[in-house]
Amino acid sequence: MGKTVKTEILFGINSVLEALKAGRRDFFGVYIAKEKISQRLERILTLAERKKIPVERVEPSRLKSLTGTDQHQGIGARTGLFPLSGISDIIDNIRPDDTNPLLLVIDNIMDPHNLGALVRTAICVGVNGIIIPKDRSVSPTPAVSRASAGALEHVRLVRVTNMVNTIEALKEKGWWIAGMEKASDRSIFLSDLTGHIAIVIGGEEKGIRPLVKKHCDFLMSIPQLGPINSLNASVAGAVAMYEAFRQRHLTVS
Repeated sequence: MGKTVKTEILFGINSVLEALKAGRRDFFGVYIAKEKISQRLERILTLAERKKIPVERVEPSRLKSLTGTDQHQGIGARTGLFPLSGISDIIDNIRPDDTNPLLLVIDNIMDPHNLGALVRTAICVGVNGIIIPKDRSVSPTPAVSRASAGALEHVRLVRVTNMVNTIEALKEKGWWIAGMEKASDRSIFLSDLTGHIAIVIGGEEKGIRPLVKKHCDFLMSIPQLGPINSLNASVAGAVAMYEAFRQRHLTVS
């Protein structure tokens, strides 16, 4: 008997469209609600037909049942699971002339919306890859793809069993590990984020786990004013990634 292929249901226009464009997943069928087809849905239909993917028009109730949500935007697709990468896939794909590669290490994030938002920002700043732990972390599910507006479909994402060992392996290859820690007196805006840098973002409540934090080369914080003393994890991550982007790509004349 052949091996059973594990599948899942992607949902949302951007998730399905970007997955089709990325060409990294196997598609087994596309489901579209029996109602007025928008221009963006037509684009998905065209791509599906070009790739010879079966398209089925279904009742909205059936689509809700398939996707498990009302937020499907009239589209669902049965696909293979998200294609995970390995650390070597990321490192080996960094161009020799790229002197400023950037990795995002996400530790202890449990909210799919936070992971999706971080992935979306990571794609925008050109992050070379994202590393998450297998335990104590949300998986790259269809909900994460939806929250990332489909950006997940283009990113190289690694799930590792031991985050500390992974960090140590990166350090041996010349990477600097910069952890986000709100109690640090080192401002992110005064930290050097050029060169081979991996930025570590912690979870929504507890931040970076102590052992992971201990293995960072340095910790940095985002200066804040006002009565609220902490930023959402995805917002803090966005600030950190864009500060790295600014230092690498923008110069003041």
